[in-house]
Amino acid sequence: RAERPAPARPFTARARPGVSPRYGLLARLARRLGLVRPPPVRSVAVLPFANFSPSPGDDYLGDALSDEIIGTLAKIPGLRVAARTSSFVFRGGDVDVREIGRHLNVGAILEGSIQRAGTLLRVTTQLIDTRDGFHLWSAHWEARMDDVFRIEDEISANVGRVLAVLLGGESGLLAKAGAAPTVPRASVPAYESYLRGRQFFFQTRRRSLGFARQMFERAIEADPEYALAYAALADTIALERMYYPASDTDMPAAEQASLRALELAPELGEVHSARGNVLFMTGRHPAAEAEFREAIRRDPSLFEPRYFFARMCFQDGRLEEAALLFQEACEVREDYQAPFFAAQTLEALGRDQLAREWYARALAAAENHAQLNPDDPRARTTGAVALCRLGRKDEGLAWAARALDADPDDAGVRYNVACLYAVAGEGDRAIELLEEAVRAGFGNHDWLEHDPDLDSIRRDPRFLRLISSS
Repeated sequence: RAERPAPARPFTARARPGVSPRYGLLARLARRLGLVRPPPVRSVAVLPFANFSPSPGDDYLGDALSDEIIGTLAKIPGLRVAARTSSFVFRGGDVDVREIGRHLNVGAILEGSIQRAGTLLRVTTQLIDTRDGFHLWSAHWEARMDDVFRIEDEISANVGRVLAVLLGGESGLLAKAGAAPTVPRASVPAYESYLRGRQFFFQTRRRSLGFARQMFERAIEADPEYALAYAALADTIALERMYYPASDTDMPAAEQASLRALELAPELGEVHSARGNVLFMTGRHPAAEAEFREAIRRDPSLFEPRYFFARMCFQDGRLEEAALLFQEACEVREDYQAPFFAAQTLEALGRDQLAREWYARALAAAENHAQLNPDDPRARTTGAVALCRLGRKDEGLAWAARALDADPDDAGVRYNVACLYAVAGEGDRAIELLEEAVRAGFGNHDWLEHDPDLDSIRRDPRFLRLISSS
């Protein structure tokens, strides 16, 4: 639904106390006159909003607010937005914004805070020039939780407009600044459950995917017309099927959820992507391809349709297309898995030097992700294989050991560590872990058939038996 309930009381934004309201005007005028040089690139990083609420459990709300703003800003043509994986590394740190700007290669930093008390919400934001550390714009909102969507839109709109003026006022950037797409909004209880579900979803472990599913189902119960919750539920079940195909995944529920999402909001790229994912995981690849392409057409800023379309192409042996799609996904959003699979695909194509460059990129992304999520074993297994591919075997094995310690019962983790040992030339241990992974629920036959990490054990009779039984 595009409609949103009117706020119960006037919604206001005002300059933050202690910051001159004239500074933004003077800064813009100085830059237009050429007295101050603009940021080096049309770029911004959104840091995680600090949680000043009494409850530490409200951290998810600040993260979600930052995520939504990142997603909206990423849709503005001509504006480069640092990925969540990169900017969230600076959570809670006492790092000078100029240093952050140099590290992320961005011209501006958006930081802020949230404070929640019951149904009341206080949000402060400030946009800072990374060249000199001065404020470009700041604002302060006090509203009810019902107004959280309005706050997201208002922040994104203001940031877009300020950057458009400071960067020279190009017509394309000005026209799109803050022009967020029409997105179905939900009741606050539904939205909160959806946000909590997304936190679990991005961890991609079997247990976390189960929690994500519960949260998305709760969001649907709170708002039966929330299209994004249906799409997220379909994606979650499809991902369970992708990583744990031997488990009892409820694909009919995913089918129903994806169709309901499509019925409620056919204009959304996320909905077509989820539908494509379900079709992919149920073997209807031509129809899935059509949905993935439609999702990309409707929203070119989306990561998921490119990533899952690439995985489908990889499994189908369409390696040239898979490599291109994985690389395109990396340009849309930084993610440790997409560059890793791009490297794998390029290696399978025999482009070893280019593959090494992508393994290095995957390792950097995995390191960033591991800093934010030290208990997430998938990033560590991905980084471990990348380290081995880059000739750093001992470091890779150390990463693998930490991944197994973090979640020893996860089938996907065991499969990824098995790949590492295969790459490291330790075939017996690789076979042992593969057998454990299959017993724990991993059974993606197509991936086993094409994964280049397993080439060293592919002729082993034990591996052949494993393939025939999976």
